[in-house]
Amino acid sequence: MLFNRRDFEPRLPTREEALKGRDARPFEVPELHRVLGNRLEPPFPAGLAVADFALGCFWGAERKFWQTEGVWTTAAGYQGGYTENPTYEEACGGGTGHAEAVRVVYDPTIVSYTELLKLFWESHNPTQGNRQGNDEGTQYRSAIYTHSDADQAAALASRDAYQEVLTKAGLGTITTEIRKADEFYYAEAYHQQYLDRVPNGYCGLGGTGVSCPIGVAPAAG
Repeated sequence: MLFNRRDFEPRLPTREEALKGRDARPFEVPELHRVLGNRLEPPFPAGLAVADFALGCFWGAERKFWQTEGVWTTAAGYQGGYTENPTYEEACGGGTGHAEAVRVVYDPTIVSYTELLKLFWESHNPTQGNRQGNDEGTQYRSAIYTHSDADQAAALASRDAYQEVLTKAGLGTITTEIRKADEFYYAEAYHQQYLDRVPNGYCGLGGTGVSCPIGVAPAAG
């Protein structure tokens, strides 16, 4: 059963409808980040924090974050769904419930969670529901998956502050999903740091042109 067809509004599958997963990842993931040279998967050095964001196609989204000072590593993956250890084809078919997400491991003494939230909001249009630009489907939805109560509060506060300026600019209602992080499943090797491997590759990200207020929430993480 497909959920991301263009002839009707894409919808998420229920847990019962979602594709059956698998016990282990069916592909290899690189050990090191192509650009930053650090590990993609734990263990990470002490003192670093983790943030997870979904803002459309993860190729361009990952590049936004690895270019940010204070970010130690990034990875493309699947999050927010039901199917264990999904593949790209399964996630893009809409049957897993996952969003294309980016894991960001960062040094909070250099870049704050609030600054990452500002980058998140300004790098895409969070009012578009289950699409981002021409990319349509539930896997392209906007989402923030948080790792602490402080980060959850900061994300919600930033959403409310950004909604105020979007409304003043005549734009719509933010549809971003904000909830505690569940399992992050790493994507296939060819998706990791894709736009470093293919510098002129596709990037469907496009912001609203509306600045997110600086300091919209207390630093967290």
